Amino acid sequence: MNLPMAPTAAANAPLELYDVRQLQEEVRALARERDAVILAHNYQVPEVQDVADYVGDSLGLSQQAAAANASVIAFCGVHFMAETASVLCPDKTVLIPDLDAGCSLADAITPEQLRAWQADHPNAVTVMYVNTTAEIKALTDYCVTSSNAVAVVEHILREHGPDTEILFGPDMFLGAYVEKRIGRALHVWDGECHVHAGIRPGDIERVRAAHPGADFLIHPECGCSTSVMEYVAAGDVDSEGVHMLSTGGMLGYAREAKPGQTAIVATEIGMLHPLREAAPDTEFIAANERAACTYMKMITLPKLRDCLRDGVHEVKVPAEVAERARVPIERMVAIS
Repeated sequence: MNLPMAPTAAANAPLELYDVRQLQEEVRALARERDAVILAHNYQVPEVQDVADYVGDSLGLSQQAAAANASVIAFCGVHFMAETASVLCPDKTVLIPDLDAGCSLADAITPEQLRAWQADHPNAVTVMYVNTTAEIKALTDYCVTSSNAVAVVEHILREHGPDTEILFGPDMFLGAYVEKRIGRALHVWDGECHVHAGIRPGDIERVRAAHPGADFLIHPECGCSTSVMEYVAAGDVDSEGVHMLSTGGMLGYAREAKPGQTAIVATEIGMLHPLREAAPDTEFIAANERAACTYMKMITLPKLRDCLRDGVHEVKVPAEVAERARVPIERMVAIS
């Protein structure tokens, strides 16, 4: 499957090494002047990751935003992530280098659609992936990330009873993964991340043939996740080499990897940079080299510099929405 590539326009062209270092120094100086902390997702371009105060997954970024002492948060990620920071930090200024950095998964469900779904299941508990807009979170009982989705759903079933109806969305692959882990059906929304959905079983078969002894690091959002679990069940893939992991979990794997190990990574290709930094003696191979999120790659060093310098592109969630959206996020963080 051909996935959308990161922008190749001149504005996003690769920077020369001297320019990168110069821009990074300028960004760090501006962050100090503006009392700003720079948060970056694992899928950001390497030069942005390298200038950040903290690089992590959705859960880690949420926790760092809540704990930040700085008055300004420069969020290098997509829009819903900056919204989450605004929800958790209403007294801070949250900036994003490009307001158009959206998310295909967050766009997969609207507030109107969620309200209609809830009306059809009035007794259900609503569980939404953190990759959603603040308006969706405001209608949600619990948020989850890929690293804690199973734990949150298990908590709900313990607290509300094993037969509790659960509406899970918007990612259908993560929902299918949770269903398999807990051994029961959920009501799962038919949404997907276009990048993760594009990593298909055929990609796994191809790289597996080229690297027969490699481990598999697979993000639960991937379109290949269910198939790989079936391969494991059938004995076609050794279960010891298969790891269903969030991006944070993948970094944990890298830190414990033995020198000379090889791992196939099924997630957005930006993840390869922190993995290689964490374990330079391990070979990390992309399951699909075209799995680049156009939206994540919209964040560049020049844009980060400009938003810090000019104090532009603020993301501010209205107080009444933020108050309701904060509840499922705090429940998620408390369980984690």
